[in-house]
Amino acid sequence: MSQMVSHQGELVRINVNKNCIEYSTNDGRSWHGRSSKSIIFEFQDLTDNGNELLASTSKGLYYSKNKGASWHKR
Repeated sequence: MSQMVSHQGELVRINVNKNCIEYSTNDGRSWHGRSSKSIIFEFQDLTDNGNELLASTSKGLYYSKNKGASWHKR
C-alpha cells in the first residue's frame, strides 16, 4: 500500500498533516479535499482495489466506493 494512488482517473492521497483524503485531476499540480478530517481513525496507507479504495487505518481496514468521500469498516 502507499499514501498516494491512481484511482479511476484521479490521484488520491492521504494528507497526513490533516488526516484526510485529497484528490487531484491534474497530475498532482493542485489538490482538493474529498473527506473531512477523520476523528475516528488515522489513515495509514491506501490501495486501489478496482472499483473501491482500501485504507489501512489505526482502527483496521476500511473501504470506499465513492473515491474516498466516505469510509466503511471491512
